[in-house]
Formats: sequence, C-alpha cells, structure tokens
Amino acid sequence: MGVGSSHSLPNKTCSSAFTATFDPHQSPPSFSFNPNTFFFQRPCKRARTQLSFPSASSSSFVPLTSGKVDQVETQVGSAVRAMYDFQGIDEELLQRMVYDALVWSSLHGLVVGDRTVMFKLQRSGTVPGVGMVHAPFALLPMPFPESHWQQACELTPIFNELVDRVSLDGKFLQEALSRTKKVDSFTSRLLDIHSKMQEMNKEEEIRLGLHRSDYMLDEQTKLLLQIELNTISSSFPGLSCLVTELHRSLLNHHRKHLGLDSKMIPGNKAVTQFAEALAKAWKEYNNPRALVMFVVQTEERNILYNTHDVTTIRKTLAEIDAEGELLSDGTLTVGGQPVSVVYFRAGYAPTDYPSESEWRARLLMEQSSAVKCPSISYHLAGTKKIQQELAKPNVLERFFENKDDIANLRKCFAGLWGLDDSNIIKDAIERPEFFVMKPQREGGGNNIYANEIRETLLRLQKEGTEEDAAYILMQRIFPTVSPTFLMRDGICHRDNAISELGIYGAYLRNKEKVIINEQSGYLMRTKVSSSNEGGVAAGFAVLDSIYLT
Repeated sequence: MGVGSSHSLPNKTCSSAFTATFDPHQSPPSFSFNPNTFFFQRPCKRARTQLSFPSASSSSFVPLTSGKVDQVETQVGSAVRAMYDFQGIDEELLQRMVYDALVWSSLHGLVVGDRTVMFKLQRSGTVPGVGMVHAPFALLPMPFPESHWQQACELTPIFNELVDRVSLDGKFLQEALSRTKKVDSFTSRLLDIHSKMQEMNKEEEIRLGLHRSDYMLDEQTKLLLQIELNTISSSFPGLSCLVTELHRSLLNHHRKHLGLDSKMIPGNKAVTQFAEALAKAWKEYNNPRALVMFVVQTEERNILYNTHDVTTIRKTLAEIDAEGELLSDGTLTVGGQPVSVVYFRAGYAPTDYPSESEWRARLLMEQSSAVKCPSISYHLAGTKKIQQELAKPNVLERFFENKDDIANLRKCFAGLWGLDDSNIIKDAIERPEFFVMKPQREGGGNNIYANEIRETLLRLQKEGTEEDAAYILMQRIFPTVSPTFLMRDGICHRDNAISELGIYGAYLRNKEKVIINEQSGYLMRTKVSSSNEGGVAAGFAVLDSIYLT
C-alpha cells in the first residue's frame, strides 16, 4: 500500500512537481554501442550514464531496503509472448527512447528521493528537488487483454461495497480472526481496538475507502485471479498516472518505428480521483476549519501538493500521540487544530508501532468523529485471513443477495485455504511450488515460497502449536512471461518479466447515502520473471502501464 504531507494527494513514492531544465540548443547526445553496455555521452565534461543489458536469464537489480514493499507474488510464467519485436529494435532507436524517457521523467516529476544520497544529505525526499532520481519504470507498456481489463474495472465497485459490508459485521471480523489473534500480536492489537469501538457502540457515519485490488492473468486457465485487496495505504496512485503519460508520449513520438497507438493505453486519473474523494469526505464532515491529516512514517519520502483548497498536515503516530486531543463532542484536534479526515500512509505494519505511543495515537483517532481512511474495521477487512474466509462456500451470501455479483467475485478468487485443512497441507508439502504461504502482513516481503513452504509446514506440524493460524495458503498463479526493458537508476535492463495489475477503487458513504463508488485508475507493476519478490520500493519491480490487445 503504499504510499502523505501537509498537502492532499495520495501517493506512495514522491510525486512532487520536480522541474529540470533542458537546453534545446545544446548538442544532441552522441552514442557508442557494444552488445552488453552502452553510454550516453554529451560532448562536455559530465558524468556518463551507463546502460547495461544483461542476458534474459539474469538481472542486475539491487534490492533497496526501506519503504513499504508491494509484492508481486509469483514469478514463474509458462510462456513467452511479445507485443514488440524486441530483437528488431535497433540500438540507436532504443538509446533515443531511453534518453527521451529520462528527460521526460525529470521534466514531469516522475522522480523519487534517491536513497544513495539520502543518508549523506539527510534531506533527499524531504526537501523538494534535493537528491532526486527517476522512479523505476518499464520503457514500454505491457500488453494486456481488453476483456480482462474490463472485467477488473467492473469488479471494483463490487469489491468496494464488499469491504464496506464486511466492515459493518463486527462479529464476522472477530470470529474469523479469533485463532489468528492468539498467535499474531499485531493482529491482536488491531482487534483489541476494534473490540473497544464495538463496546462504545462507535458508528462511522462517514466511511471512506481508497482501495486497490491486485490481479494476475493466469496463463494456463486464461483467468484473471485476485492476489489481494489492499484497504490501507494503497501505493503509487501518483506515479502510476505519470508512467501512463510517459508511455503515451513515447508511443506518439516513436510511432513511426514502433507502430503502436497511444490511444490503446487506458487513461489513468488515480491521483486526481483519490484527491477528489478525500476532498468530498472533508466536505461531508462539514467543518470548514478542519484539516485533512496524513499519517506518515518517520522517514517519509512523499511530498504532495494541494489542489482542492483544503488545508492538510503530515504527522507521525508519535506526533499525534503528543499533540492529539479528543474533545467532549468527539472532535479530534492535533496541535489545537480540528481534524476532519485521517488518511493513513502508515500504520499497516508492526514496525509502525515501536512503542505504546503509536498504539495510543491509533486508538485516539479511532475514538474520534474524524473520517478514517481506513477505519479499524476497513483495515481488518483487508487482511489475508478475511480474504481467505470470503472465498469459502456460502460466505459471500452473508453480504450479498445479487447472484451475479457473487458469481463475478468468485470467478476471480484464486485457491485460498486455512492451515486447518489437512488435505491441502499434505498437498502443499508434496508440491510446494504450486502454493504461496502468506502471513497477516501488508507491504510484501513476508511471503514464503517453494521448499521453504515444506520446511515451515513440517516445523508447524512437529511443534503442534497454534502458530499455523498466523498463515494462509494461496494457489500460486503462473502468468505469461514477456520480454521488456526495465529502467532503474538510469540503467536499462533487457529481461523477461511478468506483471501484476492493480485497480484502484474509491468509496465514500455518509450514513445510507453512497456518494462515491467507482473505479479510480490503475497500477501496473512489472518485475523480472526469475524473482519471487516484486516490490517497486524494494528494487525488484518497476512501474508500468498497459497496452490493450
């Protein structure tokens, strides 16, 4: 989920307006090429940007270590397809496309704080324009069937409504997570807050959800299968829009050589639609003096801007504990200022709560009348265990009567099982390569694969504890492998890759009135096919867009 400030547009990695200057009268770049490495070099004394092309069987990505990791959860594809003739793209054209993409990124703010200078300057990503580097991206969009794109978009309002209905069923949430609570201290603390809200008969009259449902297209079955549903800190709505525009620009500029139509890249207004949802929630709260507050991590590198004339602030959980106060009428104030909307860009991982101070802040916000995005019940509705429970027979019928909606949801469910299913456990031990083992964690980097699944399951069986309740098993999805060009730190990698499509959804309700329930843009993430991990922030994946086929 990913990625907030004293401003109002949600975005996991920095989407601040970064402006670079480019001299059109300067001499054009000169190029030299060999099969493995080439350089951009201007006829002046400047550092050269090296671009290397490893073989398809390897990748030179170096994992980074901070920030929330959004994970692409499978890595083995069953076929290789290409929308472009990658071998037919001559090196001079490729070099010019790379150069154009890097210039475009600098001019249009497709940039993030550079961690390589962050620790030296202590200001990269916090002071606008200091220590910036282009965000990792694919040079060309990834082909994607239009029928499955439409399916994913049409599912979004149904999933939005499902989250809202599940969040209102406190008994279901508590019972479904009761075993997990015994062995997972983080989930236990979240459930404790939820229980306190139930005891108070706390009702969220205004409910705001900014979600993202992630999918992969299974090559063998040709089914679009859901990976997970994110209900807290859904990442990259800002940068994903910019990558879409970058790809449209490149396809227009090089259309003669590529033969691709930029109109086949769907429009992406995720950041605008998320901002509008936050602004409408502020309006529904009906206090013009109140602020929108972004809850951020201590080392937050996102810097956002305001387009709706709504005053916003950025606070860590520790700062909210120190400065926050709950008035007798339920109003939350921070630093003496009333808060109307709380947007969580932090609070999804145990590391966000290093002390009791952070937990006090979370409870304080939940007790208030401020609109929480997400509320504690929305947060719990997005856990892995709830995803698995909803996939059980007859559970969706608890929340929906419309049979078509139920059928459409079930069609995209991958296989999901609890570890109390002995037959599945036996199968996973014998054939672990067909499963993914997931703990109740957001942010990626926590999943278990292949032989580690067998080892973990055998250990749990031997110990005979209830620790198995902390995990679920999921069918491993095998998407199509496609060749592509991946850009990171000015270096272009040619590699085979797989992709994961995330569809953003916005939902706003005031009592019985649904104000917003819509699909709100998309996120495409592409990673090398040889990697289990897939986080953009972690250095394994890049931002991408889709080309409808």
